[in-house]
Amino acid sequence: MTPWSHENLTTCAVVDPYAAHPDGLDYFPPPPNPAHRLAYALTPRDEQRLALHAALTVAGIPPMPEDRAVIDSLSALPPEVNKTLQRWLHCAGPYGI
Repeated sequence: MTPWSHENLTTCAVVDPYAAHPDGLDYFPPPPNPAHRLAYALTPRDEQRLALHAALTVAGIPPMPEDRAVIDSLSALPPEVNKTLQRWLHCAGPYGI
């Protein structure tokens, strides 16, 4: 194992996006303006799909790309079914299944 040295840091690819402004300015840019956000609302089915995807991930079951069709099908079910699935996953906890 190589002992720690500041000279070894030159070989690391560490990027800190907040270290300096890309234009060389020494101040942070202003925060985003909420008025410039896109006016886009998710459909209830999309909200359920994202919530189910997040619940699976939190429960330690990261969905695979091939799971997309099943998640889409489950998201089309009534909201009560989706909430029950999320509750079950939440109770299982990370890696509790």
